[in-house]
Amino acid sequence: MTVTATATATAPPPPASAGKPPGRRPRSRTGRNRAGTSAWTPWLYLLPALAVLGALLVYPVYQLGLISFLEYTQAQVSGGEPTSFQGLGNYTALFADPQFRQVLLATVVFAAACVAGTLVVGCALAVLLTRVRALPRLALMLAALGAWATPAVTGSTVWVFLFDADFGPVNKLLGLGDFSWTYGRYSAFALVLLEVVWCSFPFVMVTVYAGIRAVPTEVLEAAALDGASPWRIWRSVTAPLLRPILAVVTIQSVIWDFKVFTQIYVMTGGGGIAGQNLVLNVYAYQQAFASSQYSLGAAIGVVMLLILLAVTLVYLRILRRQGEEL
Repeated sequence: MTVTATATATAPPPPASAGKPPGRRPRSRTGRNRAGTSAWTPWLYLLPALAVLGALLVYPVYQLGLISFLEYTQAQVSGGEPTSFQGLGNYTALFADPQFRQVLLATVVFAAACVAGTLVVGCALAVLLTRVRALPRLALMLAALGAWATPAVTGSTVWVFLFDADFGPVNKLLGLGDFSWTYGRYSAFALVLLEVVWCSFPFVMVTVYAGIRAVPTEVLEAAALDGASPWRIWRSVTAPLLRPILAVVTIQSVIWDFKVFTQIYVMTGGGGIAGQNLVLNVYAYQQAFASSQYSLGAAIGVVMLLILLAVTLVYLRILRRQGEEL
């Protein structure tokens, strides 16, 4: 009993942090952590990038928003008339224009079709890459990366030649004669959609292929031994495991395809006959530079910025939710 009491009396007291849940690293009054680094050190490393982004992004966005609230036409640019504040007048006129609403709807539908086509082709080829030998896999990867690296203007020009009504080899191969793909509204949109998918699917293919290679082979083999078909394995096993990657490529494809400009402008001659193939980017360009309505063009740019900002916030929220699971 004496030994026990003596040992208890002479035992050192437990540390102050014992029994407490782990939390943030304690910082000293000077703002430094245990590693001796200041709390401002990460911001000092980010300062050059933040300065470049501020100069190249914040100020142009500010000017874009400012012009959208003004009456800013060729008369104001040349100095013939003073600039006047319009408030929400440009936005009111914009949403009251039936052509803008039609173009907005066409942009949303066209972007959705491009995203769906890109995901289907990219995921299908990613699965194919896992089932072919090394040489065909290398050839497919090089061909896809070549399409991805092709400039948009060059790719659009090549596609216009391939589907040309007089000299295009596609019409001759299909026996369509002098059928013009860019004359009809839906055929022109379909042609541009094919070109957008062609230059966009390599990103999805490479990203999803890398994700498939990271899936444990034991899981796929167990599903195959249970009698699951390849489609059932993809739908019930592979796709759920690839959900974070699929979310990333989907949101990024939405952002890219919503901002399509070059393909529409080059392949349809600036928006098609009577503007039947206009999308928001081309419509903003026409309003700002063809009609000298710079304030309306800026308002369209702000609307696109807000839509894409909402999509980006959803993208960041998805990443934040799934970041703890990865």
